Amino acid sequence: MFTKRFQEAKSYEAPNHHGCSGLRLQGFEEGGPKNQWVGFSQFLPGGGAGPDSTPFEKVYVVLDGEMTVVVDGDETVLKALDSCTIAPGEVREIVNRSNHVCKMLVVIPYPAGAVQ
Repeated sequence: MFTKRFQEAKSYEAPNHHGCSGLRLQGFEEGGPKNQWVGFSQFLPGGGAGPDSTPFEKVYVVLDGEMTVVVDGDETVLKALDSCTIAPGEVREIVNRSNHVCKMLVVIPYPAGAVQ
């Protein structure tokens, strides 16, 4: 078993994100997961990401607050403990339209050629 404490999480900047603070909870380190990494993102009101896509799927799990996910013009508001899967190549935009910080987990496979 590989345990990592929250206080040990390293910050990272995700491309095309704004008003966001990210911490890597698991992944990209010796003893960690071999197939995916887990991020903890905190989005300020008005913060978000995209529109863009990735060549791999990703899973969002909202822990607190709410996040609007826009795909093909359709908007879905995720609230606490709601989740969604974004398919490979699917263009998405996310935006925190509330006045509260949105906290969410992001689970993403490693990119091709990444060193775990």
